[in-house]
Amino acid sequence: MAAYIFRRVLTAIPLLLGITILSFAIIRMAPGDPTSLLMDPTINAADKEKFMEKYGLNEPVHIQYLKWLGNMAQGEFGTSLIKKGVPVSEMIMNRIPNTLLLMISSTVLAILISIPLGILSASRPYSKVDYTLTFTSFLGLATPNFWLGLILIMIFSVNLGWFPTGGVSTLNADFSVWDRIHHLFLPAFVLASADMAGLTRYTRSSMIEVLKQDYIRTARAKGFKETKVIYKHGLRNGLIPVITILGLLLPGFIGGAVVVEKVFSWPGIGLLFFESAFQRDYPVLMALTVLSAVFVIAGNLIADILYAIFDPRIEY
Repeated sequence: MAAYIFRRVLTAIPLLLGITILSFAIIRMAPGDPTSLLMDPTINAADKEKFMEKYGLNEPVHIQYLKWLGNMAQGEFGTSLIKKGVPVSEMIMNRIPNTLLLMISSTVLAILISIPLGILSASRPYSKVDYTLTFTSFLGLATPNFWLGLILIMIFSVNLGWFPTGGVSTLNADFSVWDRIHHLFLPAFVLASADMAGLTRYTRSSMIEVLKQDYIRTARAKGFKETKVIYKHGLRNGLIPVITILGLLLPGFIGGAVVVEKVFSWPGIGLLFFESAFQRDYPVLMALTVLSAVFVIAGNLIADILYAIFDPRIEY
């Protein structure tokens, strides 16, 4: 297993390098540049040239990339073009705890809701319960996160006043766990909604196949209770395909966080990415792209490792 993980990490290096090259090129190809946002339109060409020279924006793209790559290899992502003098790493470290809190909460919420619902649906196939859960799952998959977030804000925040409209905590209030949970509930639910729908469908499909196996019929013939048959004999094998999906949820939450954090004004790296994209803050965009790529690679690796742990037939 250790040798397999080491090989996967080594193969991830050229993949990560390719992602940075492609991302760097695409970001530079986008229309507009930071000078159009930072500087007065009437400023003379000489001052604009000084700004471009200070941040290396007047050099060829491949030279800019090589310099950025050299700095990144040393753990240095540079400073923000918009917030002059503020290190990119400091900006990300200030935001990442909020995003991790949102991601972990969403993951736990998705697992706790979707897997029991998937098992319930599989244990009663083609019943009214199964059809209802299937319809709800398809509805969850088809509903955009931003639309669901806006609807929930309108109903539960504006009309009913049960939850705040956004933010991570109440302004000028002392730290309170309940206050954090109060602000966290809606964005975590919205971020988890699409994954809950997918996990429910995957769990149902996998469990239906497992419950048709001979060893399940043998367990039932021995007189075991149905709950023991499902949860002790069927669940472990039924969750093997679902584990792969769980590993891939990690990068999915990063992409979903961009939309959800913007809708709920949640100060995480998703909102930072959104703001940096519109401000053409190249150093911040590249740092967040690398971070997202690392999450994707790590998610795939974690899924493979968990797959081998839960299925003893698999060896690496």
